[in-house]
Amino acid sequence: MGQITVEKNVGGIDGLCVITPAVHGDSRGYFMETYSQRDMAEAGLDITFVQDNQSFSTKGVLRGLHFQKQYPQTKLVRVIRGRVFDVAVDLRSGSNTYGKWFGVELTEENKKQFLIPKGFAHGFLVLSDVAEFCYKCDDFYHPNDESGLAWNDPEIGIVWPEVVGKYTGSTDSEGYKLVEGAKLNLSEKDKLWSGIKDTFKI
Repeated sequence: MGQITVEKNVGGIDGLCVITPAVHGDSRGYFMETYSQRDMAEAGLDITFVQDNQSFSTKGVLRGLHFQKQYPQTKLVRVIRGRVFDVAVDLRSGSNTYGKWFGVELTEENKKQFLIPKGFAHGFLVLSDVAEFCYKCDDFYHPNDESGLAWNDPEIGIVWPEVVGKYTGSTDSEGYKLVEGAKLNLSEKDKLWSGIKDTFKI
């Protein structure tokens, strides 16, 4: 492989990958290839991306956990400014790791990328004062197709770093904050998602 190192099946979850690009730097700065279809294919990751997205968030913003119902997307995510904790939850029917989560810290310094296949819920928490978050998708955005899971569902049990607070049965951010004192900041929509059992009950 040329310019990337790929750690496959991270957290014991099939398909999740952490990708680290080669960074070429000197006293003037650095250069890196942020994406190469050839290198990805050589790593066994044959994906055609069709859309790039970028978001800006402030400290304590928690986005997620989101997934697409009829048009699932593979996502390749990275942070170009700041520091976030990025999480994927396996929602694939029949998967041996259904309901299991894995998280990785993505920063402008480590330049790691997180590959999240179709069939996962995704979310992230901003740990720096501000963060700019970029991701590629292999399908276009389809309005009204998004759904989600409660970020603090005890059934999933995500351990969000630097977050203090106790689950009291509510899925909003009341009673939670970062250790430095910043409150968690969720959208009104993200405060209303249900847990995994209620979301997928038959």
